[in-house]
Amino acid sequence: MNGVDFFTTLLVSWSPLAWLYQWWHAAPQAADFWRHDVLAAGCAVLVALLLDRVLGEPPAWLHPVVAMGKILEIVGKKIAPTADVSRDCKSFILGMTSWWALAAMVFMLYAGLQFLLPPMAWWWQGVVVGVLLKPLLAWRMLQTEVLAVESALQHSLAQGRDRLSWLVSRDTTQLDAGTVRESANETLAENLNESKMAPLFWFAVLGLPGAALYRFANTADAMWGYPGWRGQGAQRRHWQWAGKWAARADDGLSWIPARMTAGLLALVAGGVSLRHLWRDAGLTPSPNGGWTMGAMALALGVRLGKPQVYVLNATGAVPQAQHVQRAVRLAAQAVGSVVLGVVIAMGLLMVAGVLSHA
Repeated sequence: MNGVDFFTTLLVSWSPLAWLYQWWHAAPQAADFWRHDVLAAGCAVLVALLLDRVLGEPPAWLHPVVAMGKILEIVGKKIAPTADVSRDCKSFILGMTSWWALAAMVFMLYAGLQFLLPPMAWWWQGVVVGVLLKPLLAWRMLQTEVLAVESALQHSLAQGRDRLSWLVSRDTTQLDAGTVRESANETLAENLNESKMAPLFWFAVLGLPGAALYRFANTADAMWGYPGWRGQGAQRRHWQWAGKWAARADDGLSWIPARMTAGLLALVAGGVSLRHLWRDAGLTPSPNGGWTMGAMALALGVRLGKPQVYVLNATGAVPQAQHVQRAVRLAAQAVGSVVLGVVIAMGLLMVAGVLSHA
């Protein structure tokens, strides 16, 4: 077996999209095998979303993303310098090699979990994989936190600012009520992709290891990817170069899912101008955030922005309380459209299986 064949075999063993392709092209006697795996993958998505809705996040001691964060924190202290160096190739190489080493560990751990699953009925396999997939998704927590910002804002501006600081890294002390809501809506739109849609996309492409790899990359970006000083006292580190690879890796892995998420938001909202979305998407420093945030701004008819950095849908209204509520509903509808698509696909596969045995 040559290198290409070996890689292809590994890809097929992990990827629901590859299973779907194999089912479509397989000989009749092999079609049932591939349909079993595709049904299991669809069931896993539904189970993961159901667990998220009913139970929310697992405890921190059991949460794999929390574990990733702790490991990244420990390694980060070793690779980021304590001084600001204008061109720090050493820190860049350390950051890049550390990212690849940790990413490989995460990927292979989840590949091993998926590979070691014993043969079982598709629905039972879907339940097991769904339980493993759930911690790599986070929609209920995001929804709860954004609504908590609006609830705090109803009590006072100071409480709204304080609650928003749980969600964003920017200084919230000078924000008015409108910009607090802008930040909450932006966070909802951007994290709808990063915490829900992108992990599901990479699960479809590479199974459990793909979803885990994305959540690792996104966590690494959050902890390593923002340039400047982080930490206090002896823990203070400068991240201009050590986190540059982590930021670019997250940009690359988020590129397709961000545009798909923006498309879903535009679809469920209806009436969003794609020309205006294209215009606004290029205004943000991030190559991806402008798509989801721009789609949300246009869908709500409000302006969203970061002071002195960018403004999306500049002619829109200042966000009010009802806009936060509607933003949460739109995001929920986007998630619901994914659920509907999975249910329809599974139904078609079941019908195809019945017809093939008729």
